[in-house]
Amino acid sequence: MTSEIRYDRDNVFAKILRGEIPCDKVYEDDHVLAFRDIAPQAPVHVLVIPKGPYISLADFSTIASPDEIAEFFAAVGKIASDLGLDDPGYRILANHGSDGGQEVPHFHVHIFGGKKLGAMLPK
Repeated sequence: MTSEIRYDRDNVFAKILRGEIPCDKVYEDDHVLAFRDIAPQAPVHVLVIPKGPYISLADFSTIASPDEIAEFFAAVGKIASDLGLDDPGYRILANHGSDGGQEVPHFHVHIFGGKKLGAMLPK
């Protein structure tokens, strides 16, 4: 089910997609843009965003076309592989809403790697 919140066309990722804010791009295709996080939490920290106006995974999985969805997740895997993260491994993470820690209201996936990442959540 989609969010009742309207997409904010002034969020930072929308501005990056429009070229109003520069980014350190690592990948781009018709449906996806990936760039390095400006405050990395690991030696490799890349954000992967769809080019469409999706607030969350709920919006993306409901509104995006099957091709957009497939190409987005294929791109996540390709980017991680291109960054040399397949071995020894990496983490992907998508935050949803305030309780999930989502800071930018545009669906995105984080790719973390380049070191042993440890536990997901504190025990």
